[in-house]
Amino acid sequence: MRERDDMTFPIEEYQRRLGELRQRMQKRLLDAVIITDPENLMYLTDYQTTGYSYFQALVVPIDDEPFMITRMMEESNVHARTWVDKTRPYSDTGDAIQMLIESLREFGLSDKVLGYERNSYFFPAYHQDYFKTAFKGGRLMDCFGIVEEGRKCKSAAELDVMRIAARAARAGMEAGIEVCQAGVTENEIGGAISAAMFRAGGDFPAVMPYVTSGPRTMIGHATWEGRTVQPGEHVFLEVGGCYRRYHTALMRTVICGELSESMYKAQETMKNALHQIRHELRPGLTVSDADHIVRSIITDNDVGARLITRSGYSIGIAFPPSWDEGYILSLKGGDSSVLEPGMTFHIIPWMWGVDGNKTCGISDTFYITERGCGSFFEEVPQDFAVKPETDGRNQIPQTADDHKAPVPITSASNDKRRQKRKQGGAK
Repeated sequence: MRERDDMTFPIEEYQRRLGELRQRMQKRLLDAVIITDPENLMYLTDYQTTGYSYFQALVVPIDDEPFMITRMMEESNVHARTWVDKTRPYSDTGDAIQMLIESLREFGLSDKVLGYERNSYFFPAYHQDYFKTAFKGGRLMDCFGIVEEGRKCKSAAELDVMRIAARAARAGMEAGIEVCQAGVTENEIGGAISAAMFRAGGDFPAVMPYVTSGPRTMIGHATWEGRTVQPGEHVFLEVGGCYRRYHTALMRTVICGELSESMYKAQETMKNALHQIRHELRPGLTVSDADHIVRSIITDNDVGARLITRSGYSIGIAFPPSWDEGYILSLKGGDSSVLEPGMTFHIIPWMWGVDGNKTCGISDTFYITERGCGSFFEEVPQDFAVKPETDGRNQIPQTADDHKAPVPITSASNDKRRQKRKQGGAK
């Protein structure tokens, strides 16, 4: 292991991760593991590239120095970014799996028990079939999840990196809310969010921001398509900030007009769900318990909305096409996995189908502590931002820096509606 001081984390962090992986390998009776998942490669070595559609693998022997198989073009990333010293690159006219087989033979692993990530997106069936046919001297075992077991709970150093990602996400969300108004296109909103995130020090996220308005908010996982926001409509925003491939995310909603009674109820329901889950999240609670807390609150509504997905998911290291670690842990019924300190979750008590034709959301990213949980977005207002219904096209700022006024914490419409409720006058 090359010791260097220019990686995302101190070398001791990577030594710990590698040591804990080898402990799990020992329990599984594995002589070596072949790691192909981009997030796992990043976690173990700090390696990253946008060229991960090409085969690449880190081979970790139980008692010898790891080595990497990469496309020749990507070998420079190993030397520039990681502690890995040994590489065996293949050319564009070469054979990646043949290079893997030859390297295993070179390092004395061709007759050993090897674990491989059978469910990795980037070790496709064609390559796996070829590998199994060519690897004749040893035994292959599926070890999918052996690295993820270490990724479930973030270290203090990882949480610090996620706080930087959260600052980028907050900057993007505030810029998006600032620009939102009738007459603005979804593209302009998405552009303002992205520019603000990058100016705040964020890296490119695994998924670009979700920006939908009006009836398009009912389309799952849609984002900007050039549509112009109309007076009286709402805008759904979901932003994932990224720093060194670590992500945090949040949802917010903007109303371009009057805040209706049903949308106000949806807002208060989601805020209540976030308040309750934050009060309850702690070590010892099960994933299923956490999902039930959120789901029962969202389900008990009279505005026609549903929570049609899981209520949250693990979040951390991610490459496109997704910013979540939901395949490691997702909040859904029937999962008895127990929460532990250091786990991080994007909690999403969003509401699909308010009044039958609106989707809105308020969400937060939480981290589990020894006795409870904390928020990466503690000071970000949760109330819907309410903007004038009139077309404000001529007042759109050209950049997020043109307007320094902070996003209002509480809209006048929210204040009026709360006052009416206190007086018993809400209908």
